[in-house]
Amino acid sequence: MEFSKSFGYAVRGVLYIAMIAEQKKKVQLDEISAELGIPKPFLAKVMKNLVKEAVLNSLKGPYGGFSLNDKTLQTSLYRLIEITGEPKEFSKCMLNFRKCNAKNPCPLHHQFESLKMQWQRLLSSTTIGDLLKKDQPGFIQSITSI
Repeated sequence: MEFSKSFGYAVRGVLYIAMIAEQKKKVQLDEISAELGIPKPFLAKVMKNLVKEAVLNSLKGPYGGFSLNDKTLQTSLYRLIEITGEPKEFSKCMLNFRKCNAKNPCPLHHQFESLKMQWQRLLSSTTIGDLLKKDQPGFIQSITSI
């Protein structure tokens, strides 16, 4: 299962803000874009949706930027999938057959359904906060594409 750049950018952007939240209360889009190597216009759309869905807070102006709120660290990865418009990944055929469903299954439909359910449970039960709990040296470098 492969997710879009939007989902990856959302996860990486939120993680970056969370990781430097103690140093900076607000992080500007330019900094996130530069540090993570994400195109600014694309990242702006993703971040706008995260603010709209109350995953992050935002304040405009020269002293503004993005910041965490009470919900940020409790947000599941599946919720980020929903926000970036990807729940359809869980309903499409893994072999890309157009008419694959329970009534007209592809040869691997039932095996994949079980795996997709496990994957969905994992993403639903894993939060942004869970990802930050891992003591990993160089974690900031792992989320950058530079």
